Formats: sequence, C-alpha cells, structure tokens
Amino acid sequence: MTALSGDDSPVYIRLRGTIAAGILNGTYRTGDQLPSVRALAAEQGANPLTVAKAYQSFQDDGYVEVRRGVGMFVMPGAADRLRAAERQSFLTVQWPRIRDHIELLGLDATDLLRVERI
Repeated sequence: MTALSGDDSPVYIRLRGTIAAGILNGTYRTGDQLPSVRALAAEQGANPLTVAKAYQSFQDDGYVEVRRGVGMFVMPGAADRLRAAERQSFLTVQWPRIRDHIELLGLDATDLLRVERI
C-alpha cells in the first residue's frame, strides 16, 4: 500500500499516510474495520502507542469511529472528506516545495512527463 507521507516524516505521520491511502484507494471502505492497533504495529514494525496515536488522529478528524470492545471503523463520507483534506494539504504544503525543487533543477513539463511510473 502506498503511503501519503514522506520518509522523513515522524512515524505516526507515516502510519497515518498509510491508513489514509488505504481509505482513499478502497482497501478500507465505509463501515470496514481497520486492523487492530497491535496487528498494524506488527505489520508495520511500529510501536503500538505510535499506531494508537495515528488512529487517534483519524478519530479526532471524524474519519473513523471507535466501537468499544470491537475496534475502529471507517465512517460514512470519510474517503471524500479525507480526499479533500489531502488535496488541500498537497496544494498548499507539498506542491510549493516540489515546484521549487523542479525550478531549482531546471526541469520542465516535458522532462517530467517523460518519466515512467515506477
């Protein structure tokens, strides 16, 4: 699964990016249960407290709900709201840095479009 954050981000932000990508690409749909904190921690090689922090941020933002004793579930409309938030973040935070880097390297649209997807 592709993450929506960079390798230099704090671990909980990288985990959040991985979960966000799962919601946006349909791995986790409305009503789906997310992996348990322990399961995701083991899968990602992360501390369970760090995973809990990433999950808490999704709960705080209203993308998931906790059902006591059962787990975390994706809320209706989460993908659309998350996509809008991620687009806004990309356009205001990430794109300006990318654009500046492109200019610094003297690249143009032709150079960028020639690069094949990995």
